[in-house]
Amino acid sequence: MRRFLFLLVTGAGGVAMLLSLGLWQVRRLHWKEAILAAIEAQIAAPPVPLDALPAPDRGRDLYRPVTVAGRTTGREALVLSGRKGEGAGFEVISAFETDAGRPILLDRGFVAEAGRGGPRPPVALTVTGNLHWPEEADAFTPPPDPAAQIWFARDVPALAAALGTEPVMVVAREVTGDAQGVVPVPVDASAIANDHLNYAITWFSLAAVWAGMTVFFLWRIRRRGN
Repeated sequence: MRRFLFLLVTGAGGVAMLLSLGLWQVRRLHWKEAILAAIEAQIAAPPVPLDALPAPDRGRDLYRPVTVAGRTTGREALVLSGRKGEGAGFEVISAFETDAGRPILLDRGFVAEAGRGGPRPPVALTVTGNLHWPEEADAFTPPPDPAAQIWFARDVPALAAALGTEPVMVVAREVTGDAQGVVPVPVDASAIANDHLNYAITWFSLAAVWAGMTVFFLWRIRRRGN
């Protein structure tokens, strides 16, 4: 009887703990879905002129749609990237001076490896895009290669320092003017992980397995007792 009670308590406790973890992941799932919906709504909002924002701030203006007119300066950095169906290539980050005289970063989009050395002299552009401060750099990110102008992450403060601009980046969505072979890669929320449903299923599955094993061993103990 003592073994029976111990196994019953242990089994019930384990099932309760695993179910609580699964329910916590369900709550996290709803929380993340609300965040993603808010981000998608922010991305799709009507654009405002960038020059109407005197000092864009990441906490307030992340993903804010903006329009900006001006001219690239000819200074750029190439961030190692790739696109499905096209292979390896680069994100072209250009120094861009607005008509109001503000130097900013412009993520013009993707260019394939073959187009890496293509001529991209200064050009007038009108751009609709989104403000973005990607968190791509970490302690394991290799430093940029200044000689080849190749970077391994869109590190806005570092890129701004290297190209002599404000630490503000607009990711192009629509470009009017000579795109010079660069294809815009608009901001979206697809890269934001949302694995909470998988985690919830895992915890609920473990709870079911734990419950089944508990019932099985209780049955064996009772059978032996008879």
